[in-house]
Amino acid sequence: MANVSAAMVKELRDQTGAGMMDCKAALSETGGNLDAAVDWLRKKGLSKAAKKAGRMAAEGLVGVAVKGAKGMSAKGILVEVNSETDFVARNDLFQGLVKMIADAALDAGPSVDKILAAKAGNITISEAIADTIAKVGENMSLRRAAGLSVGKGTIASYIHNAVSDGLGRIGVIVALESSGKDDELKAFGRMVAMHVASANPQAIDPSGLDTAAIEREKAVLTDKAKAQGKPANVIDKIVESGLKTFYKEVCLLDQGFIFDDKKSVAQAIKEAEAKVGAPIKVTGFVRFALGEGIERASGDFGGEVAALAGTH
Repeated sequence: MANVSAAMVKELRDQTGAGMMDCKAALSETGGNLDAAVDWLRKKGLSKAAKKAGRMAAEGLVGVAVKGAKGMSAKGILVEVNSETDFVARNDLFQGLVKMIADAALDAGPSVDKILAAKAGNITISEAIADTIAKVGENMSLRRAAGLSVGKGTIASYIHNAVSDGLGRIGVIVALESSGKDDELKAFGRMVAMHVASANPQAIDPSGLDTAAIEREKAVLTDKAKAQGKPANVIDKIVESGLKTFYKEVCLLDQGFIFDDKKSVAQAIKEAEAKVGAPIKVTGFVRFALGEGIERASGDFGGEVAALAGTH
């Protein structure tokens, strides 16, 4: 029997996407010959993952996991795991995989590479993904992850249109720092997370905005005022007023609270402090919307239908 090293198994896995134990068996059966091992896996139908690797995966699910005991530090994580079709996103196997990845990411942190290398039982997350690809027959991948932590307070979470507990198409985590009542803080935190899902702020307050975005807004407001023939001494006031409106649109604390748009989120926080019994500070938030930033292939739908009908 050939001496099969871990490096050989990894190389075969990279080429075929087959499971670790299948790769080890293939190399053992073929005397360590890599090309023969590839053929061995292909003959047994175990290299499905590699065949799917070039296909776009723009559907899938966002998963969330949170942990933290009362009065102690808390942390939360969001992950986006992509599949090729929404049909697979509704598959129990895929949903179980996303939950597994989110749980592993809580300890591994938001680095995709570290999550993929993290163990889930006797296999790594990377191997679990490859095994699920082989079983389901669609390409899938861990696209991104992001986490938040707080020393004293809570990490609130919300999943919009959840298909299962902690899984959906839009996910949010919000870090609230407070020494107040835990139950009240969590209840209010969920409302803030729901607001973030709906209003999609860019930053907590103006200090967190990209300076280039602010400068672009200033330039637009200035040019518009000039085009209207406004005098120079008035333009500065128009720009200042316009920036306040801009901040109300994109900054969390300045936005109108979705549960009562007559007050800002900052005002809602102040009111919540009375129930919580202590000051509340939002120290961070993360919002993942499934597939944002991925260009989906438009395709020729009519041509595809015609081809399937055998008329094209």
